Amino acid sequence: MSFSKQTVRDIELSGKRVLLRVDYNLPMKNGKITSDFRIEQSLPTIKYLLDKHCSIVIMSHLGRPEGKKNKEFSLRSAAERLSKLLGQNVEFVEDCIGSEVEKAVSSLKPKQVLMLENVRFYPEEEANDLSFAEKLSKWGYVFVQDCFGVAHRAHASVVGVTKYLPSVAGLLLEKEVDTITKVMSDPERPLMAIVGGAKISDKIIVLKKFIEIADFVAIGGAMANTFLLAEGIETGNSLTEPDDVPLAKEIIALARARAEKSKFVFYLPQDGVVATDIENPSSTRIVDWNAQVIADIEAYPRQPKHEASHVKDDERILDIGPFSASFIAGGLQMVQTVVWNGTLGVAEVEGKNNDPIGPFAHGTELIVEALLGHYGHRPFTIVGGGDTAGYVEERNLTKAFNHVSTGGGASLELMEGKKLPGVEALPDKEPNNL
Repeated sequence: MSFSKQTVRDIELSGKRVLLRVDYNLPMKNGKITSDFRIEQSLPTIKYLLDKHCSIVIMSHLGRPEGKKNKEFSLRSAAERLSKLLGQNVEFVEDCIGSEVEKAVSSLKPKQVLMLENVRFYPEEEANDLSFAEKLSKWGYVFVQDCFGVAHRAHASVVGVTKYLPSVAGLLLEKEVDTITKVMSDPERPLMAIVGGAKISDKIIVLKKFIEIADFVAIGGAMANTFLLAEGIETGNSLTEPDDVPLAKEIIALARARAEKSKFVFYLPQDGVVATDIENPSSTRIVDWNAQVIADIEAYPRQPKHEASHVKDDERILDIGPFSASFIAGGLQMVQTVVWNGTLGVAEVEGKNNDPIGPFAHGTELIVEALLGHYGHRPFTIVGGGDTAGYVEERNLTKAFNHVSTGGGASLELMEGKKLPGVEALPDKEPNNL
């Protein structure tokens, strides 16, 4: 099923001034960009427009400035990075509406690029205020929506401006929707879903969807703790959602019912990395859920020290264990398509002594190695956005996977089968262009 909305290829753009919405919500540390993945993903659309001799006015958001001007969330550094990647100067204006913007826009010549300041400096953006959207629309004659990351939000710069300008999708938006939709509707089988993250409630719809369509579903992350709780397994001081235990039981029941009717695997972790203090890896050890310690260690992995035990009251499960990671990695050798959404442990904790792998990221890292074919077979892999893409970005592996989504919530909602406002607001293709 191909993308059904009009794109930049479907209209005449030569020499026109284009208002382009992108997602430059970039990861920052100490005021510096740590990954320009989202900028790189926008380049095909920008270069396409420049080849058509368009002038381009770019708008984006960064972070959550809560409707107030805040230099911490300025897009100036994004404009500077885009200049380097494009190999040409990108002008920057310190607002997104008003006389200064009007002056900068009116002086644009063909093949020149101007970036506006963060649209979220105005509360009207997230409120989808049509008066604000109309002001933004004055900066172009055509609107190109290429921001998949907030396509699930009805914001002024995403949906509102489509009421005032001829509007089409950019090449990134088209690629994201096409790739994810195809995997959910017609994947090369067997299909495996690896779902991590913290909350079952955030992913209950997509979990049910995968139980319906996938051949293998593996659970990890803090979410797995609630499933373990539902199965009567002691989780100590682990992050759990007791109120969601009924949801977990419902999902487990659905999985078992599916497994009775067809070849289907629903996998919960069998062992895990636990610690009393997330900042103190010396308290780390590995246990299985049958109360047998697999290893007692200072820095995972080390030589096992066996003793009988269980997850203690003051311990937290912070990663899947080596057996669980190996089982999932083994499953990856038998599937053709994988959707991975959510890390399998507290992967954001940094490693010590320049170790790129944190003490609670080894389970995730083993899965990454399997996805990349280190153990023989390499399946087609879609990496969901959000924290999952963030982990891949930190490891400089964005180009190693078949598709790394630029949108967390948007990719999740698309997988769930929901309509995305930022896509639905665009006109459909003509019948002869489908």
